[in-house]
Amino acid sequence: MRITETRKGIFAGDDPFALARTWLEEAGPQELNDPNAMALATVDAHGMPNVRMVLLKDIEANGFVFYTNYESAKGQELAANPRAALVLHWKSLRRQIRVRGPVEKEDGPRADAYFASRPLQSRLGAWASKQSRPLRSRAALMAEVAKMAAQHGTNPRRPPHWGGYRIRPVEIEFWAEGAYRLHDRFRWTRPEPRGKEWTVTRLNP
Repeated sequence: MRITETRKGIFAGDDPFALARTWLEEAGPQELNDPNAMALATVDAHGMPNVRMVLLKDIEANGFVFYTNYESAKGQELAANPRAALVLHWKSLRRQIRVRGPVEKEDGPRADAYFASRPLQSRLGAWASKQSRPLRSRAALMAEVAKMAAQHGTNPRRPPHWGGYRIRPVEIEFWAEGAYRLHDRFRWTRPEPRGKEWTVTRLNP
């Protein structure tokens, strides 16, 4: 790892994924609702950007994982252009993490295990919702949920159109607010998403 300055305090460490997990853990007691909420940016087939809030479910040794409907707008955009960016922002801590990189599906046992851990109504909702497509009414949605409950019972399997995505970063930036807008920013970059060699650079605020 190449660095431009010795990092101390909240920026210390040689593993950006471990550092991200530490920041997320520190945000837990401070953020009242969804400390793992992140803004996810994708681009459609025409190059038009799109962004929405989703929940980060895991920070692995080499990736950031979230789950969704593969047939949703974001799923279709990732199919056309499998690259994404995310931002985790914690107003209470005055910190944020930005990530960019290629995306791959998580469509195996890990996705099955996470789906099984969700509340029953959420699992039935994954079967019932045609995410991002027009909906006639909420009553129609709830009727579809009831229909799925009758079909799949109390232990529905994971739908084939629902699963995870893993962002393999080539860039991770850690940002902390500073007095008078003199913020601290450290950007970690590497040429390949599975590479181990990171370059860490301090950025101007």
